[in-house]
Amino acid sequence: MAKKVIMVGWHPTVVDYSKYPGLTAEKLEAALKADEQKLNDEGYDASIGFIFSGDTAIDQLTETLKENTYDVVLIGAGVRKNDDHFLIFESLVNVVHEHAPTARIAFNTGPTDSDAAIKRWA
Repeated sequence: MAKKVIMVGWHPTVVDYSKYPGLTAEKLEAALKADEQKLNDEGYDASIGFIFSGDTAIDQLTETLKENTYDVVLIGAGVRKNDDHFLIFESLVNVVHEHAPTARIAFNTGPTDSDAAIKRWA
């Protein structure tokens, strides 16, 4: 049975690109979808769980984790490495802990190495 994994991160339309020189919504989405496709091509059951705001992120992830069982939940660097999102990141980790207690938690360093982060824990 394929390992079920989800990559959680900001939807490309809500990212503040002034903090990421050279990155655009198109580049971010392409990189994330490439990692998703690579994982699926390698036999994983991978999906992207885009979050749209700090106000809805916790509820979105909670509902996703209630509806599905995941082997690995990745929380993206855009949430984790940005101090403006520290409390959201902390809350997301606790949501995973509460609603997917058997899932491994993974972290990428950017939008192009999500597959490597997943593979470390899957």
